[in-house]
Amino acid sequence: MKVFPDDLLYSREHVWVRVEGDLATIGITDYAQEKLGEVLAVELPEVDGEVERDEPFGAVESSKGAVELISPVSGNVLNVNEDLIDDIGIVNSDPHDTGWMIVVEMLDIDELDDLLDARGYHDFILQETEED
Repeated sequence: MKVFPDDLLYSREHVWVRVEGDLATIGITDYAQEKLGEVLAVELPEVDGEVERDEPFGAVESSKGAVELISPVSGNVLNVNEDLIDDIGIVNSDPHDTGWMIVVEMLDIDELDDLLDARGYHDFILQETEED
């Protein structure tokens, strides 16, 4: 089983969050990109758009199909990773760092309380894979 960075929080929808003050950088987990296979395209919101917790903020198209990206927090989109337009492969090769997707100014920092730490996410995946 993979090791997940300790400085991130994780959603049960396989999205990670790196928190700096009231800013949340968001991307998909290494586990998610592995399950998806080769990522072919990503659809992300516009800068200055809004995202709602537990609502789709975009989609990933991969060799195995398309999936919606579910936002772990609510807020305003401050930045979108333009590098993904030129090199979508970084979502597969470096999902927890250069493969980030959006930066959100969070409206409610308490929403982070519902996310998992690295150990909790690891345990969640073990449980999920046992059910498959």
